[in-house]
Amino acid sequence: MAQRIAVIDYGAGNLRSVAKALEVAAKDAGRGGQIVVTDSADAVAGADRIVLPGVGAFGQCATALRSVEGMIEALTERVIHGGVPFLGICVGMQLMARRGREHGVHQGLGWIPGEVVKLDPPDPTLKIPHMGWSPISLKLAGLRHAALGKLENNGEAYFVHSYHFEPKEHAHLLATCDYGGPVSAIIGRDNILGTQFHPEKSQHYGLDFLRTFLDWNV
Repeated sequence: MAQRIAVIDYGAGNLRSVAKALEVAAKDAGRGGQIVVTDSADAVAGADRIVLPGVGAFGQCATALRSVEGMIEALTERVIHGGVPFLGICVGMQLMARRGREHGVHQGLGWIPGEVVKLDPPDPTLKIPHMGWSPISLKLAGLRHAALGKLENNGEAYFVHSYHFEPKEHAHLLATCDYGGPVSAIIGRDNILGTQFHPEKSQHYGLDFLRTFLDWNV
């Protein structure tokens, strides 16, 4: 049976680009699938995989997501209780934190302990936002992860961000990039993954990552 993949539309993501990249990844992997961009909590509640993109400020995205009727409840039921594979992209990944400290303190979903804080590289020549291509270095937890172990280590991905996720527990940090020091690139636990980079903009590496997500059996 073809899997149903819901890309959540809450007015804060590159939805068309993400959906297109998922379509290409699914085709390359020889998988069927229905990829739906939706703001319907019912569609999310019936999805086999869920993708939450995000572009903008943490607080604005958190407010926008909570404003979609029934969406938080559907996500909690399907992802936390139902255990379906979930992928957060950029701010969509950051929203899994307990809180974000961008223009104040804002509550996240609280799925992974930690905070989203401003990038503060010690090298003053490094500009904020971090924008461009950076190699992805898998941590030991990432190398052992069922969805990531076959990815190219030190493959390059595309970033655009001024804040980053600092997980409380090392086991949730699956990969880093370097920007004057290690910066969270992939975080996750159980059936949940999040990328600070944009897979839909990361060409070969990004499509490889999305294929692994679509093939991931939790």
